[in-house]
Amino acid sequence: MCSVTALWGTSSARSGILRRWAPRALPLSAPSARCVGHGPAPAPAPLWTPRLLGENRPRAGTPSVLSSVTPLLPSLLQQPARTLTYCSLRKGKRKSVKSVVKRFLRLHNGLWVRRKSGYKKKLWKKSAARKKRLRELVLCTRTQCKLLDKMTTSFWKRRTWYVDDPYQKYHDRTNLRV
Repeated sequence: MCSVTALWGTSSARSGILRRWAPRALPLSAPSARCVGHGPAPAPAPLWTPRLLGENRPRAGTPSVLSSVTPLLPSLLQQPARTLTYCSLRKGKRKSVKSVVKRFLRLHNGLWVRRKSGYKKKLWKKSAARKKRLRELVLCTRTQCKLLDKMTTSFWKRRTWYVDDPYQKYHDRTNLRV
């Protein structure tokens, strides 16, 4: 029967590791299956083995749905990151998210305006009425407005005056609950 010191060595560092992990990895009182043959320990079976795409196919010759979707899963589960910079490297200031500034317009009353999604995509197959509906502007919800306010700095929240502003009548809120 082999001892624990034969497997792990006699140094104090190894014995400290053994003392910490022994209840989980190797019982000290009972002889282990490794010690019976006094040979090298067999390699443990891997928990996961990588397989190629062709190996997961069913016997009929048609690829299964799972095997065809599995390579796509990391790209499907990964969300786009538009992170907010709380403290910039140069001046230590908070920075606005540029995609918010480009896609949305903030009215002075605190509401945010956006275009409908898909107003620039595949216009060749949309009818004229649908294209007109997609060009309309939409007000964001209360939670979206709060989120967009957090993603921009005070520069984008102050009132701006433009000559012939088409949104001038919408900047002040009248009879509108938010």
